[in-house]
Amino acid sequence: MSYYNKQETEKRIAKVVKLLNEKNTDIAVIYFDELNVANGWYLTGWVGQFEKGAVLVGRDGTTMLLGGPESEPFAKQSSAINDTRCFSAFMVPDEEYPNATIIGFKELFEELNKKFPVKKVGLIGTGDMPYSVHQDLVKGFSSCELIDLTEDYLKFRYIKSDWEVEQARAATVLACEAYKAMKAKVKDGVKEIEVAAAGEAVCRSKGAHSFAFQTIVGSGERSNAVVPTATDKVMKNGELVMLGIAPRINGYAGTFGHTVPVSGEYTPEQKKCLIDMIEVMKVTKSMLRIGVSGREIDKEGRKLYEKGGYLKYLVCPFAHTMGLMEAEAPFFGPNSDDVLEKNMIVNVDVSFFGHPTLNGLRVETCYVITENGAEPLCPEFEQELLNYVK
Repeated sequence: MSYYNKQETEKRIAKVVKLLNEKNTDIAVIYFDELNVANGWYLTGWVGQFEKGAVLVGRDGTTMLLGGPESEPFAKQSSAINDTRCFSAFMVPDEEYPNATIIGFKELFEELNKKFPVKKVGLIGTGDMPYSVHQDLVKGFSSCELIDLTEDYLKFRYIKSDWEVEQARAATVLACEAYKAMKAKVKDGVKEIEVAAAGEAVCRSKGAHSFAFQTIVGSGERSNAVVPTATDKVMKNGELVMLGIAPRINGYAGTFGHTVPVSGEYTPEQKKCLIDMIEVMKVTKSMLRIGVSGREIDKEGRKLYEKGGYLKYLVCPFAHTMGLMEAEAPFFGPNSDDVLEKNMIVNVDVSFFGHPTLNGLRVETCYVITENGAEPLCPEFEQELLNYVK
């Protein structure tokens, strides 16, 4: 089973080739690892386990997958790019593979130069690349000019194709199914980890191959942790519990965020607060229109926070894009001049943390930007949020 779409992959490689020719650059080296999966997955529909790696694209259309010997058989089965080379820089440190052919960037440079001269190398993912990998690459391409193409490459991922939107839609609908199972499990005396297990079981059983973040279940004061992963803490009546999950379908994330009462009933203070947060969500959604900037989006929600006395507990902006990661650029914060474009997937993520009596709270759902505004990827969950309290 593979998670890539051949036509999508071909279009994406063509974009990289076009960028290389525009920048008069001979090859791109696109770094990835298990945590920073997105840049590599964008071209391969794949990420290895244990080992780091990179995708190489040449200005002539040459593609290679650079990794370690443990990942090689897996890549040949499942990656859209499966012409592989094994590198010591990407291996598990001190592990030995006696039957593997291991090379370095110097040998790669020599191999490539038999096809075409390599004088200029574009690096992608420099903020994620370990120092040791970067140094090996610099030495191996010592006669070349190195430039950073990360920002140019990231922009390829901003606007989604129709196929990408459908993957995110399926993942968001699946997150809603997980929400139902998690909410049903929230009761006095139940452990947070049991709630997480209920949601993860639904996602796995219905096709999720991974998760974009560890499942969030944070009750009582633990909700102040912003993204609290589930523990063996026992939930108690009177507490709120923050919930969130992010299943991936064919690499693309969907998510939900909600904060529900352990007892099944909000206190008056909790209820008022949730109503206030939902009003911010509605106002933020109304700002999700083609051509609107991050500054404009953030401004309207911030007015409501200030009015309700929540501004000093605000940690995160109200909108960010979603795709191969649950939260990825652009982030439409108070200093952002990025503007919304058609087929961006945007999460409205309304939250606060550190409140003296309410602790932390989040409500979140996902939209695709259309010519008519923001369309919910899961209308059922949007209605659940908007109508949860009256």
